[in-house]
Amino acid sequence: MGIPFVDEVKIFVKAGNGANGCNSHYRDKYTRFGKPNGGDGGRGADIILLADRNIYTLLDFQYNRHFKGKHGGNASSNNKTGRNAEPVVIRIPVGTVISDVKTGCVLRDLKEEGEQVIVALGGKGGLGNIKIPEATPGDPGEEKELLLSLKLIAQVGLVGFPNAGKSTLISNVSNARPQIATYPFTTKFPVLGVVKRGESEFVIADIPGLIKGSSGGRGLGDKFLKHIERTKILIHVVDISGFEGRDPLEDYKAINQELKDYSKIVARKLQVIALNKMDLEGAKENLKRFKKAVKQEVFPISALNKQGLKELVDAVAEKI
Repeated sequence: MGIPFVDEVKIFVKAGNGANGCNSHYRDKYTRFGKPNGGDGGRGADIILLADRNIYTLLDFQYNRHFKGKHGGNASSNNKTGRNAEPVVIRIPVGTVISDVKTGCVLRDLKEEGEQVIVALGGKGGLGNIKIPEATPGDPGEEKELLLSLKLIAQVGLVGFPNAGKSTLISNVSNARPQIATYPFTTKFPVLGVVKRGESEFVIADIPGLIKGSSGGRGLGDKFLKHIERTKILIHVVDISGFEGRDPLEDYKAINQELKDYSKIVARKLQVIALNKMDLEGAKENLKRFKKAVKQEVFPISALNKQGLKELVDAVAEKI
């Protein structure tokens, strides 16, 4: 089965409160009137989100949605300041967009490993009466409801109709091991893989197959189209055999239309056209017709038989 992929979740964060300042007076037998000596309260814990490349999904947040920071330490007499609470660090996948649910504002897009953002500030500690006539209470910590939305970080994205052979392709050119079957929509969530080419490498992402109307909500594609927004190159996989009775040329045009309807920026991304299933009957005749209609470089391949994959990977690597 593998690990379920979760790319959007809401969480609640509450930073720690600042501790109250101390009201205290020093007295001894020589002091008629006590001298104020109350210290300041400690600061409450901040809530920090940190991008970690070792985390790939937001699954854990489905079961743990509430995060609360500790309060600041109490102040005491003799001008002793309370201890500041340690921040709460929440690790999230690289590529997560953090939004405030109440305002709808994007707080930060953590695109790089190690990037972090304070999403809720801990309350300041109150002042002790050594500084002012009367000690003050600590400030409350911030609290927010946040929307975490993951957009995968990959240089290359695979697009195409269901059953075009994208899962077979990514499994044979990278270290990814997606579920593969002969029925559509086998891939139900994005799959990441690393393609090695000599001493260099690049990350490739396979998203669930698109269909007509995906950009408007049909099928699974609309939910995962956002994962190709960050890619530099798209590999457009077309079933050139027309094995299921579809026209390869119409499939190619339909997918490009869905990309355009979703985002003009995505539609303008550089595409490498992979014409898959060249080992099947009818593929050679369709290849001639496709080349005549589409005046672009194409790569005839058989992902199943691993034919033409080196040429495809070399071309993609050079374009990156």
